[in-house]
Amino acid sequence: MANTAHIPTSNSALIAMIADEDTVVGFLLAGVGNVDLRRKTNYLIVDSKTTVKQIEDAFKEFTTRTDIAIVLISQYVANMIRFLVDSYNKPIPAILEIPSKNHPYDPAHDSILSRVKHLFNAESVASTRH
Repeated sequence: MANTAHIPTSNSALIAMIADEDTVVGFLLAGVGNVDLRRKTNYLIVDSKTTVKQIEDAFKEFTTRTDIAIVLISQYVANMIRFLVDSYNKPIPAILEIPSKNHPYDPAHDSILSRVKHLFNAESVASTRH
């Protein structure tokens, strides 16, 4: 069990958000938001003024914080930093791409879905060999 991921067992496991204002506000109203003692938030609101560097920095920060268990990212935002999302391979925090109000979900661009499809294709090939 040396390769198992450590999931925080305290009540501090958070969901982080990188998305447009409407999506983030909806999740904040549902109680997802958090501001710690250093005034760090667990969300980034992406608008027309947000740079790709800011999105990259937020993604890197959220995926290295030990108090975050899931990072929700709008798919159109994930497409801006696709190289980072595709190269991320840790189980915790999990990265989930979600649709936004103005950008519908496209399964062809979802890196997690493509990994799952690849895994099932490999398993079905292996099972036919036996």
